[in-house]
Amino acid sequence: MQEILVSVIVPTYKRKPSFLNRTVDSLLDQSYKNIEIIIVNDNPPDSDYKSEINNFIEQEYKEFNNIVLIDNPVNLGGSLARNKGIEAANGEYITFLDDDDIYLTEKIEKQLEFMIQENLDLSFADLIIKNEDEKIIDYREFSKLSNFETNNLLRYHLTRHITGTPTFMYKKEKLMEIGGFEKVIMGQEFFLMLRSIEKNLNIGYFAQAHVVAYRHSSESISVGKNKIIGEKYLYDYKKRYFHLFNNNEKKFIKFRHYAVMAVANKRDGKILDSAKNVFKMIITSPQDVMAETFGFITKQKRMVGKLK
Repeated sequence: MQEILVSVIVPTYKRKPSFLNRTVDSLLDQSYKNIEIIIVNDNPPDSDYKSEINNFIEQEYKEFNNIVLIDNPVNLGGSLARNKGIEAANGEYITFLDDDDIYLTEKIEKQLEFMIQENLDLSFADLIIKNEDEKIIDYREFSKLSNFETNNLLRYHLTRHITGTPTFMYKKEKLMEIGGFEKVIMGQEFFLMLRSIEKNLNIGYFAQAHVVAYRHSSESISVGKNKIIGEKYLYDYKKRYFHLFNNNEKKFIKFRHYAVMAVANKRDGKILDSAKNVFKMIITSPQDVMAETFGFITKQKRMVGKLK
């Protein structure tokens, strides 16, 4: 297995070197050493971040032959920046990491082993989410998903989202075949997984958490605005698939949409709009409000036990 090269794509945009330093160091600390780290500098050419990141990489990591720096002449956005990294990758397998997140030490080794054993084109995994104080605020898992047939994956993804780009590992040839990421405002990982499912890739669930994603309070406003736009687009897109679902399932998709909108509006400071979406959420499916609230509470208890 050690002969297999794994490429890790790390796009960076408006991020201080201290964050990127933590991210790259987590990759250099991997137990699996045959990796290629592709950093895509997607900052605008007139941005201070552009030169700051380039200088930092050249000075801090100049001795590492497995680190590749791609300097985009213009800002392409997350989707196309990752695609640039995919095109440049030499690895047989590809994973992704955002410029402020980290891999735990055995992430690549364990997931690659799982991919090979199960002969998969793509695998996804659990995700630990922390705040700036290193406190765990969420644990994203897919324990309820047991059937990996295409139709079941599609229905599950459209309702609950199989996402977490840093948890994805692809065979490069399969990722190239499906065309990589789409250029969308939000939901890049959602649409990548959707296409992977619809193209009948052999997909498996690696039920372990070796990735830590961070949420920053300073980004909550911009995330709220973008999330509102992206969520509206995503919900309208999902309506194309409503023929696959019964009435209760459609209600759940609507309920989830209003719940996401409520949170996004709150982050954007639009308290009245947030309250309106909470009301719509309750009216649309009171049973899902109860079920998801109970599920969230039990999940928190299970998360505490799992991460002790």
